[in-house]
Amino acid sequence: MALKSKSTKSAVSVEDLIGLPEIKGETAQVPAKAVPEVRSAPESKPYIALPVNTKPVNSFVPGIVAAPHGGAMSNLNGTDRYSNTPTQNVSGYLDIMMEGHGFLRPKFVPSDKDIYISQSQIRKFQLREGDEVSGQARMPKENERYLGLLKVETVNKVPADKSSARPNFDDLTPIYPNKQVRLETEKLPLSTRIVDLFSPIGFGQRGMIVSPPKAGKTTIIKEIAAGISKNHPKVHLMAVLIGERPEEVTDISRSVKGEVIASNFDEAPEAQTKVAEVALDRAKRLVEMGIEVFILLDSITRLARAYNLSVNPSGRTLSGGFDPAALYPAKRFLGAARSCEEGGSLTIIGTALVETGSRMDDLIYEEFKGTGNMELHLTRALQEQRVFPAIDIEKSGTRHEELLLPPETLKKVVTLRHMLSLLGEGTEKTATLVERLNKSASNKEFLENLQKG
Repeated sequence: MALKSKSTKSAVSVEDLIGLPEIKGETAQVPAKAVPEVRSAPESKPYIALPVNTKPVNSFVPGIVAAPHGGAMSNLNGTDRYSNTPTQNVSGYLDIMMEGHGFLRPKFVPSDKDIYISQSQIRKFQLREGDEVSGQARMPKENERYLGLLKVETVNKVPADKSSARPNFDDLTPIYPNKQVRLETEKLPLSTRIVDLFSPIGFGQRGMIVSPPKAGKTTIIKEIAAGISKNHPKVHLMAVLIGERPEEVTDISRSVKGEVIASNFDEAPEAQTKVAEVALDRAKRLVEMGIEVFILLDSITRLARAYNLSVNPSGRTLSGGFDPAALYPAKRFLGAARSCEEGGSLTIIGTALVETGSRMDDLIYEEFKGTGNMELHLTRALQEQRVFPAIDIEKSGTRHEELLLPPETLKKVVTLRHMLSLLGEGTEKTATLVERLNKSASNKEFLENLQKG
């Protein structure tokens, strides 16, 4: 029986709507032509992963090596994400930014060859400012500027997983210097022989070379560096030059057998102070490893001047227009010198300029002269008479020199000072001493002849 629509307006059957004849019976058969053919979707093929190109990249960038295959690089500090990334060996000195990440700087100062290191790596290996970090780095990506460090291998030439056991520099116990840095090498130069007698330097000394212009302080610095390199080859020698002339930087770089960290006088004050801070951080990290470090700073005066231009004004001004807030960063540099009871030492010998005609320079010297425990004074009067080294013996000296010199040597030096004092004031003392030293081949021979009369 045909189905009827429930609509009250018209009684139209379903067969009339779809155009089929009315079929009576219990089972209604729908003709095949009336139903559209439904086709099934074609059977999809299983996904096959394409092979990854694992051929070595030999011409990626000069100096880049192909990434090792297999498990050789499967443990990049706990991840194998970069197992197929070309890498290269890198090394640099860590400079940590305020945001937490850092850069490895091969030349201590910022350059295009710096390597980025993430904050997570710095925390994992407890890295500190000035650490020498070596490892594997990848090339920068499209929008990156620096290489990215993938794996930290060594810290200060020690395996990275063992570097966290070192002590903190501020926790080391400072003591008086008790081991002399012997500078005398041969008959000449006389400057190092005079220093050994009248202003002996010990490991951990905090000393100043006070000099007027053109009195030969740069020459004495180079001669001290040469004496250290010859007599103490295991000492880590650093020359820190602040606001120096470019030709002087070249000269000292070729003369000193050690690290030379320099800034020119035409650089911004912030760049000059940054050089000093990087050098000091580097020295502290070495002392934590038990190494003897010797820093020659030229000069304290220019470093304090640079801080005077870069620090936030305190609202107070001292004589010569010097801000007292600029004294503390410079004093922090010089105050880091110490001999450590646990091992290692940091010796800092800095130069201070006087008689320059600047009240600021005189103020800086007056503020710093009480902080050191060794002073070597140069005088313009000797320089004008062409007497070199132009060392003022009467003003030069070392505190607690009895800890550095053997008792017999100390007794002879005291006698020598008394004999020279009989010559009165002026330049005759140094001139006479230089004449007598030239007649002996060593300080030992000189003191023996002195005792004989």
